[in-house]
Amino acid sequence: MNERKDLTVPAEASAADKRDARGVTVPAVDIFEDPEGITLIADLPGVSKERLRINVESDVLAIEGEASVATPADLRLVLGELRAPLFRRAFKLGQEFDRAEINASLKQGVLTLRIPRVREAQPRQIPVVAG
Repeated sequence: MNERKDLTVPAEASAADKRDARGVTVPAVDIFEDPEGITLIADLPGVSKERLRINVESDVLAIEGEASVATPADLRLVLGELRAPLFRRAFKLGQEFDRAEINASLKQGVLTLRIPRVREAQPRQIPVVAG
């Protein structure tokens, strides 16, 4: 799995991104591989399930999330300089990975993706019959 190099906000960014004018944060990831596939773990602090988007288009896996900053209901904001980060990261998937079987879970700001290999690409033991 190769990391995609164009990880910045593209020129044709959405109207919300232009209005916001905040930078994109590239989340840290760990990637583990085993014979059946890979596991990708991404650090997305403050991102909820509702503000997380994971898309696979062609051979690109894209992760986008927006953190939220909780404001206490009984307080009135006088000055607001804190911006919730916008996370974005993309990876190129090889043909040996099964895009239809990707599983995702999010727990306490840590995203775990399991990306299995297609059955044909998984190693297998061939039994030998004596006789």
